Amino acid sequence: MAFTLRPFSLSPFPLLLLLLSFLHSVSAIKFTLPAYRYPPQKCIWNTAHANALVIVTANVGPGANQRVDIEIVDSGPNRNIYLSKRGIKAETRLAITTHAEGEVGVCLRNYVEGNHPVGSDEQSKLSRVIDLDIDIGADAVDYNAIANQESLSGLETEMRKLEGLVKEVVDEMNYLKKREERFTSTNFSTNRRVQNFAWFTILSLAGLGVWQIFHLRAFFKRKYLID
Repeated sequence: MAFTLRPFSLSPFPLLLLLLSFLHSVSAIKFTLPAYRYPPQKCIWNTAHANALVIVTANVGPGANQRVDIEIVDSGPNRNIYLSKRGIKAETRLAITTHAEGEVGVCLRNYVEGNHPVGSDEQSKLSRVIDLDIDIGADAVDYNAIANQESLSGLETEMRKLEGLVKEVVDEMNYLKKREERFTSTNFSTNRRVQNFAWFTILSLAGLGVWQIFHLRAFFKRKYLID
């Protein structure tokens, strides 16, 4: 009996689905935000590409004599403020579109309002529970609303989701390609400068050595040590 061995191969479609499963740009965090008269900012940062849709859903827990303010900023040198809102309560949904590559930060402050005393005792401390969800890119798109608007079937909706995820993969690859080109250009420029500096050092040392030879020769001639 003869056995035929077939080469093992993987279909590209499951590999693509596996790759896309690691690219979901979703961030969810739940934390307690203490209240102060002059509270510091607590920021949650996420990386986002240019022209990416970012949807922030903040669920603020109950808390008397407190006011929670939210800002969405970027990590640029000017720290641009995309959106700012005072006194958010319960569930608040905010949406922005990024302007450039970088990080987007969701910053919150919890203020103490009124004449409520705030001391060092644990019972006098105020805080609110924040449940924060941040969706970026294809995960921020409401495909159910698109399906209802365009009368898409379930399969067409899933294909639309995959299309958005594939576009994110292409954008990510293009971004990495640009970074690689920029790093390569920087590397070549640095190597060229180091090489030029090395040649300058060699020529300077050679010139200094020649000058020292002529100077010592003239000195010894003045002293009649050599002809």
